[in-house]
Order: sequence, then C-alpha cells, then structure tokens
Amino acid sequence: MITAAMIWEWVIKSVIICLMMTIGFAYVTLYERKVLARIQVRIGPNRAGPFGVLQPLADAVKLIFKEELTPATADKLIFFIAPIITVIPMLVITAVIPWGESVNLFGKTYNLYLADSNVAILYLMAITSISVYGITLAGWSSNNKYALLGGLRSTAQMISYELTLGLSFVGPIMLASSMSVVDIVRGQSSVWYVFYQPVGFLLFFIASLAEVNRAPFDMPEAEQELTAGYHTEYSGMKFALFFMAEYGKMIAVSMIGASLFLGGYLSPLVFLSEIPVIGWLFASGPLWLLLKVAAWLFVMIWIRATWPRIRYDRLMSLGWKIMFPIGLLNVVVTAIVIVLVGG
Repeated sequence: MITAAMIWEWVIKSVIICLMMTIGFAYVTLYERKVLARIQVRIGPNRAGPFGVLQPLADAVKLIFKEELTPATADKLIFFIAPIITVIPMLVITAVIPWGESVNLFGKTYNLYLADSNVAILYLMAITSISVYGITLAGWSSNNKYALLGGLRSTAQMISYELTLGLSFVGPIMLASSMSVVDIVRGQSSVWYVFYQPVGFLLFFIASLAEVNRAPFDMPEAEQELTAGYHTEYSGMKFALFFMAEYGKMIAVSMIGASLFLGGYLSPLVFLSEIPVIGWLFASGPLWLLLKVAAWLFVMIWIRATWPRIRYDRLMSLGWKIMFPIGLLNVVVTAIVIVLVGG
C-alpha cells in the first residue's frame, strides 16, 4: 500500500536527483575547461571566484540575460519545446541508478536510490533514446539547412550506436541474472564485471561517446562543417538547455557505465573497510560512485582534447560493420561460457 510518507520520500529523492544533475552539469563544464586547459598548457577559468570555481554561476547569469532570438520562418511551437524534450531525459534517467545501499536517519532506513525496478535496463535504453527526438526536432523546426543536417546526423548516429549500446548491456544482465541495476551492482561485490566483460565494457564506452555526441563522434554539431549543427539558431536559455542536456548525459552514461561494469558504489578496497579509524573512508557508498564518475568523465574529456573527429562514413561503418557484429559475438560467447560454467 502506498502511503503519504512514501510519496513524500519519492518526491524529495526526485528533487535531490534533479538538483544534483543540474549542479553536476554546471561543474562538469568547469571540470572540462580546467582539464582541457591543463592538457593544452593553458591557465583556464581563474577569474570568477577562487581558482575560477564560480565560473559556472557567471555563465548561468550571462545566459539568463542573453537575448533569445527565434527565426521568423521557424516552427515556433516545436522550436520552443525541442530543448525541453532534450533535457528532460537527462534529469530522469538516473532514477534507477543506486548511490549506495541504505542510510539510517531519525530512526528510519532510507534506500539510496529512487527506484529498484526489475526492468531498469529497459528503462535506461528507452530514456536514452528519447533525447534524440529533441535534437531532431530542433534541427527541423529551425528552418536552417545546417541545423537540419545536424539533426539528421544525430538520428542516424543514434540508430547505429543504440544497437551496440543495447548489446553491451546484455553481458552484465546475464552475469547478474537480473535487469535491476541494484542487483547488477550487488553482483559485483567480489569481482567487477569489467574483468568478465572487457569487450562489452569497451563497446559500451565507445557507443556511449556516440550517444552523447562527444568527440570524436560530435558529428551533429561539427562546427567546421555545420556552424553549430542542430542548435545553430538557438540562444539564451534555450541554448543553455541543450548545453545542459549534453553535459548531463555525460554524467548519466558515466553513472550507468560505472554501475554496470565498475562496481557502482562498491569500494575496490573492501579489505580496508575493517580498519577501525579510517575504515569509513573506504566503505561502499556515494563517494566511490562519485570518484568513478569523475574518472570516467576525465577520460571522455581527454579523448576530446586528443582525438580528431572521424569522417562521417567511417563513423557509420564503425557502428554497423565492426561494433555491431562484435557486440553480437560477445553476447553469444558470454552465453556459452555461462552455460558451460553453470553446467
């Protein structure tokens, strides 16, 4: 029976997740600018606040007061709602990602996740596919040929790499015998699935880069070819929503990848948790998930700083001719090994 207390718990957890994703998006932009500056031997943001920590706030104020323009020939309604369609999946996708087991507050135990669904993986696959509608509609409604090409590229790219992304999920599902992300994380208490599924992990990582349009798969934006791609005609807060969606999805795929392959919130140093004084530092929990997400984001930023954008026909060939067959083979081999070992 659903009680008022349960509803309030869900509402409060939802608000916390949305705030965390919003704040996280802001500081991932700062994180990226700092890392890129370090790699390129530059200073990076250092004016707004100590060491530039208030730069995201300065950017937000700038975008809030920036003039918003709508092309005269654009489809006004779709042009308005496209950024909203793009950003909402980013806010709701982490509902099934666990940050830890539970915490005791005021004599009551609370789970450190919003929902533990037995079809959580299907939920993740469905939500990751929705944001492409916003990008496609943004490109079409702008009535700009460059924006339209960016939207079409995003659609083709999503279809190509969504298949590989789905196949990479199958390995952890079979190993844990569950589609619940909570069960998959718990199944890695002794060994992380990345050691059982190195091919699946690599496929997930590459496909996730393509899904969030990150370099070297940033074809929908491709400023050298399409000015800015699907958001060419956007400015002000509408542009900020697209910006928020991109960096929020970076956080989301990092959390998903860490949960499926890197043990999620589980500590890699379990044996240290028994130490009386400092054991709490090494216990499983949100801190470890945060560190794994930060490391994942660092690699994504590192790739952007060092790898050039690949040619579009090669992007399609990589998805259909290489990654998709390898994904199918990985699923078959994993199933055979599980049957033989289980038997």
